[in-house]
Amino acid sequence: MKFAPGTWKYALLPLLAAPFAFIYSVAVGVVSALLGLGALAFFRDPERTPPPTGVVSPADGTVSVLRTEGEQVRLGVFMNVWHVHVVRAPFDARVRDVEHVPGAHRPAFSKDSDRNERVHLHLETDAFGGNDDGDGDDGPEDARVTLIAGAFARRIFPYVEPGDELERGDRIGHIAFGSRVDVCFPESVDRGAVTVTPGDSATAGESVVLEQRRRPFDADSGSGF
Repeated sequence: MKFAPGTWKYALLPLLAAPFAFIYSVAVGVVSALLGLGALAFFRDPERTPPPTGVVSPADGTVSVLRTEGEQVRLGVFMNVWHVHVVRAPFDARVRDVEHVPGAHRPAFSKDSDRNERVHLHLETDAFGGNDDGDGDDGPEDARVTLIAGAFARRIFPYVEPGDELERGDRIGHIAFGSRVDVCFPESVDRGAVTVTPGDSATAGESVVLEQRRRPFDADSGSGF
């Protein structure tokens, strides 16, 4: 079993202390061992195999956000403490920028979490093809994956840097102790292509959350719809 980077700084001390703690108190020894094993379980990083097609969930957890913001569709996945907390790329992309935004540490499932500490991964992607306007030169589109800290999460660890090329399902970071991951899709994406609804369970790198269908071009308005 693989573990996220930095796991042992949380797990090693309580695991090493457990045998000595048993000398003084069985209860303390058990608690120390459980803390170490719990850290290993929390930071586990199993292998995942993306399906042949479709945009995959960036995180293990429950779909908690699905809404349209301006011209973009936003999808959020809330992770509880028992979920795997390694975040994966939902589609092929290139990292344009990694932006850290300081903020609060509200519960990640609450409305107030929109002001929480976060890391934005600004992406450029050709995965969706852009608006079908027939000009033959759509180019890459802008998208964003956001790692959001929760009430107990105090550290966000991105694994990527500007210029990195990502393939669907690649590991892109992890969040220590509870969190949410949001995806803002390119403007060409139609909300009707989303295959999940709030309350659905998702598995990072494997569950399809959106079919790669682009928004059709409206010749009258000069934009997609």
